[in-house]
Amino acid sequence: MAASRWTLPVGLLAGTLLDLALADPRRGHPVAAFGQVAAALERRVWADSRRSGAVYGGALVSAAGLTGVVLARTARTPLPAIAMTAAGTWAVLGGTSLAREGARMRALLAADDLAGARTRLSHLCGRDAAGLGVAELSRATVESIAENTSDAVVAPLFWGAVAGVPGLLAYRAINTLDAMIGHHNERYERFGWAVAKLDDLVNWVPARLTGFLAAALAGSVDGSPRAAVTAMIRDGGRHPSPNAGQCEAAFAGALGVRLGGVNRYGDRVEIRGVLGDGREPTVQDIGRAVRLSRLVGVAAAILFAMARKVAT
Repeated sequence: MAASRWTLPVGLLAGTLLDLALADPRRGHPVAAFGQVAAALERRVWADSRRSGAVYGGALVSAAGLTGVVLARTARTPLPAIAMTAAGTWAVLGGTSLAREGARMRALLAADDLAGARTRLSHLCGRDAAGLGVAELSRATVESIAENTSDAVVAPLFWGAVAGVPGLLAYRAINTLDAMIGHHNERYERFGWAVAKLDDLVNWVPARLTGFLAAALAGSVDGSPRAAVTAMIRDGGRHPSPNAGQCEAAFAGALGVRLGGVNRYGDRVEIRGVLGDGREPTVQDIGRAVRLSRLVGVAAAILFAMARKVAT
């Protein structure tokens, strides 16, 4: 019985180490498979209706969570339970892939390959990169790293600590669906409404934990913890997203840069508030953001594993 109290914390830490070592596979990733199933189902059930979107999202999230319950129940002894949790954690984390995308953007910009960087930005976010210069591409990259540190690392670890393998899989289902249908456009404004609201709800706590961890670790990137907390509290609410703004503002303060501004998404232009009061981000700040993101992810894994152990 004593050993079983260690299975979830050890599994979360082991899965984090797997992500650090292996990142995401290029083929056969379980999240990609879920996305394919979700896309196929959407083609059958889509309707310009909030109710239809809620039923669609609820069915898929429930299926992911129940899959986690079944998997967790098949692992009744400590070692299989640790292995199952580690595998689930690795499957839903995206910290190393995020860091690698940031490094690729930094390399392209350092080589003055603006065309390549504009194309590559689509791997991090959905904004229109046409015509963006070095400063705007650097800003977009830092903002995406900050936001995805929560979405791809801290939030799944948080829900894994709260609810084990079912929490890991259900969270990743919600976040994946939000990326697919949680958009403000003609097709998804109503159909994706419920999924977008659910994603906001499950990311509320993790986003703020991400911000405070970024502030605590600001010194590791020659930044100021105080400036990070100040920017997060003062500027986090200026962002259209109730969660992304917290992460981006904290990173802005920690890095001593200024984020936010005007973003274009196809035909839609989004005017965001200014986050932080530093200088414009540079190519070098991308590397600092990547380093801060990695440290926040490791700290979150240790913190949540310890909290889970204490709670049990």
